[in-house]
Amino acid sequence: MVNIKPFDAAKHIGTPEAEAAFLSEALASGHAGHIANALGVIAKAHSMSGLAKRTGLNRATLYAALSENGNPTLDTVLKVAEALDLKLEAHPVSGQVRSRSARRMRAAAPMPEPA
Repeated sequence: MVNIKPFDAAKHIGTPEAEAAFLSEALASGHAGHIANALGVIAKAHSMSGLAKRTGLNRATLYAALSENGNPTLDTVLKVAEALDLKLEAHPVSGQVRSRSARRMRAAAPMPEPA
């Protein structure tokens, strides 16, 4: 009889670049469960207990929110990303702003220069 163990992706993410790529792929999917799960996998690779201390959230909440069936709040996602030294970014899908209202919004509120 063959003993098969479940795959644990957290054991195979070893560098900040790999973590960023893993999360970027999840974000590109647009699937909330996939994004939450990716954050959870990265969090487990770092230690969920340590993450709980750094974010001020309890472990049980983190495990539930950062699972494929989780639905973390934006506040939780931002706290977790900051604690993991990850930055969330947005990019236009087509590379162009198409609607007039979007162009007006963009012109009215220019982005500050990065520090």
